[in-house]
Amino acid sequence: MAEEKYNRKNPAVKRILQEVKEMQSNPSDDFMSLPLEENIFEWQFAIRGPSDTEFEGGIYHGRIQLPAEYPFQPPAFMLLTPNGRFETQTKICLSISNHHPEHWQPSWSVRTALVALIAFMPTNPDGALGSLDYKKEERRVLAIKSREAAPKFGTPERQKVIDEIHQYMLSKAPPVPQPSSQQTSEENSNNIEGEEAQTSQSGDAIAAVAEVLPNPEAEDMILEDVHEVRVNADAGPLSVRFSAGLRVSRRVPAAEAAEQQLQRSEGTVPKPADDRLFTWAAIGLTIAIVFLLLKKFLKSSGQDFSSVGGL
Repeated sequence: MAEEKYNRKNPAVKRILQEVKEMQSNPSDDFMSLPLEENIFEWQFAIRGPSDTEFEGGIYHGRIQLPAEYPFQPPAFMLLTPNGRFETQTKICLSISNHHPEHWQPSWSVRTALVALIAFMPTNPDGALGSLDYKKEERRVLAIKSREAAPKFGTPERQKVIDEIHQYMLSKAPPVPQPSSQQTSEENSNNIEGEEAQTSQSGDAIAAVAEVLPNPEAEDMILEDVHEVRVNADAGPLSVRFSAGLRVSRRVPAAEAAEQQLQRSEGTVPKPADDRLFTWAAIGLTIAIVFLLLKKFLKSSGQDFSSVGGL
């Protein structure tokens, strides 16, 4: 680097040269950044996708433009590698970038900014300038593709630095993890979670009914049909009110009994044709009882039963 080109008394130049030496003497496996030889205010960088995210294993290149007032003014950032989180070749809006100079601290450095950029990768974009919101599957595909080759950008001098950084990051970056079956199951479960919520109530109701209903494969059961008839009769001063019930027991298969009990609980059990016979039998029995009671009453009052008309 032709350091003699720059005024080393300039605060910005002095600070930049200091950061270059620190970056070279203390390299990181998570990022790499170097300035251009012909312009130390322009840096090329690459960061590694953060672990345990859809960016893991990816190598993402970018460009940093330092202002003449650095470090008292923040740098501008631009991504060059498609990543699904930030637009490429567009200045991105972050709290560490020139879009928010009010947040910038002079004590921060290029290293600090790159660490922050890695942390911003998996965050919600919230519609910020230069942000994208791709699906996780799409970002994983871009992470794999990012390792194939460094992006093409700018002059041969820039490209030389970009390629050098890419080779360094490839030597440090782990392979892109393949999605495990558990991750796939979790993502699929999110798609059907709504459907399960819609059917859970009906499933609980069926389970509750199953607890009280007998086993359809069990032995036959005794099913009782109860029919009640109420009769009100008025004959002059004589008033007779009588109710009679008819209980019929029958043996049916357990499956049929369970089905009928379920239908009755829902109020939808249909009346079989035999129910009409039971009803008419109950009515006939009631009329006979009323007739006998009326005859007994007339005899006790001294009236001749045959003199009562209509009987």
